[in-house]
Amino acid sequence: MSTIHITAMQRHERSADMEKVLLYGVFGLLLFGPLAFGAVEPWSIFVLEMGSVALFLLWMAKQFIDGAIGVRWNPLFLPMGAFGTLILIQLVFRMTAYPHDTVALALLYFAYAMLCFLASQVLLRGAQARNLAIIFSVYGSALACFALIQGISSNGKLYWIRQPRMGGWIYGPYVNHNHYAGLMEMLVPVLLMLSLTRMAAPNIRAVAGASAAVMVGTIFLSGSRGGMLSILTELVLLAALLVRQRRGTRTAIGIGIFLAVVVALLVWTGGDELGKRIATIVPGHSDLSGDFRSSINRDAIHMFLKKPILGWGLGSFPIVYPQFRTFYTNFFVNQAHNDYLQLLVETGALGFGAMVWFVITLYTRALKKIGDWTADISGAVTLACLLGVSGILVHSAVDFNLQIPANAALFYVLCTIAASEPFAKPARKRHKVLKDPVEELPAQQEFLQQSATNF
Repeated sequence: MSTIHITAMQRHERSADMEKVLLYGVFGLLLFGPLAFGAVEPWSIFVLEMGSVALFLLWMAKQFIDGAIGVRWNPLFLPMGAFGTLILIQLVFRMTAYPHDTVALALLYFAYAMLCFLASQVLLRGAQARNLAIIFSVYGSALACFALIQGISSNGKLYWIRQPRMGGWIYGPYVNHNHYAGLMEMLVPVLLMLSLTRMAAPNIRAVAGASAAVMVGTIFLSGSRGGMLSILTELVLLAALLVRQRRGTRTAIGIGIFLAVVVALLVWTGGDELGKRIATIVPGHSDLSGDFRSSINRDAIHMFLKKPILGWGLGSFPIVYPQFRTFYTNFFVNQAHNDYLQLLVETGALGFGAMVWFVITLYTRALKKIGDWTADISGAVTLACLLGVSGILVHSAVDFNLQIPANAALFYVLCTIAASEPFAKPARKRHKVLKDPVEELPAQQEFLQQSATNF
């Protein structure tokens, strides 16, 4: 019997160790992507895909050790499955303009799906979420500080070493400043939740608030107009929630300090260039990149009208677009600069419908969990995820963050967390814990004396 008991304990310990590896492996991959220039190169895409496969196999091994397959359901799995089926139809029935790119992108989406599945299976407790929130906060703060230093001392190279092959507007570890802004849009709400709730100690909350202000400042300093609009959208949504809950004076003071830090950072490092960049957001202002985006959008609509049901094939936009381009340029147009239009072009009305299904399910599910977000860790984590993905959804109307593997993987995992079941609450102890055994001693002696007398 003792041998069987020891073996069972060993299996349990091994399963617990594997669960930790899975948890930090999944989120470690998400943190790896941005550092690898957004995981846009073949080697980093390979790491992302093979890493997700290795983690999935480890999860299967854990199920074998546990002796049963337990799957935690998430309502987003249905629209994800529908989208995957549509892509399979494109490939099987040769309904894609360029099968090679469709297969390559389908494999990448499969990696996203595995990461989402694994995240929903291993992120089960509030303590895990709290630890991850702190890790992501440190990561985001360090990345923002790096971006600030790089912005001041830039030599036009990534990490001051790597020369981009096709140029770009470098900010942080990204060739494109818009994609750095997209990453920060998803990370800033994590720090804001740390600073506004009791997920951490007061001193950590203060540091988290200051770090969030620095990260917001770098979004403006990156020059990404879509990023500016998106982070302002997130802050307005959060402010509306705070006003609705009628938070006290302390929260108002904290928000004032937060805004003061942001403004001070922008004034200190932004200069006239930032003011000129912000001025281009004003309606009626025209610039070269905005005109190009408008032309691409009009052309993309014509592409959609040619194949409105199933589209031209996932990943086929840059191959097909030259046939529809209505302006002259020496540049290769590799993306539509509008994730919604590109999805419409590549997967048609059916693919776009799957996306709408995904978003509606996400918000319907998540909004039910954030009612008590200031006191409940499930609500706080859900709100952080929901604000982050809302920012990207706004930004996607003017850019292509969801075509960048690092940002897309993080986006889909945040969506999955937001739509998942609330975290398991720790079991309450059934037996009363003695505060001071010495105080209980007289009562015990009296009980023994009475028992002896009765006997």
